[in-house]
Amino acid sequence: MRFTTAFLAEYEPATRTLTYINAGHNRPILRHSSGSIERLDAGGLPLGITADAIYQSGTVTWETGDWLVVFTDGVVEAVNEPGADYGEERLIAILNAGTETSPVKMLSHIMVNLDLFVGNTPQHDDITCLLIKAV
Repeated sequence: MRFTTAFLAEYEPATRTLTYINAGHNRPILRHSSGSIERLDAGGLPLGITADAIYQSGTVTWETGDWLVVFTDGVVEAVNEPGADYGEERLIAILNAGTETSPVKMLSHIMVNLDLFVGNTPQHDDITCLLIKAV
């Protein structure tokens, strides 16, 4: 049996709404400009688990200054030499510290911080992260 996780979203600029379905993927982070964190978890099972899976959609309002962070488990499960995970707390802390920067600079900051954390420890999963900032 094969399966994959997925996060699908559609943004409607006129209403500033993001409609999404999370199919078993790590719960993306929506960091509001107010500083509050919302996790995007509406959806269902990973794709391919069962042919008759039912998926719920979610809708959020995306305001100027909000950040959407979609990432694979390889980001938060990256390990360092002692075996500690990078974790979502570190990812959120970096996001909170750089909200005035551009997505390109934020992504670079996250990847540099992650590289410093893991050092030379081999990783066994992909490390993928997508950042979008609402303007």
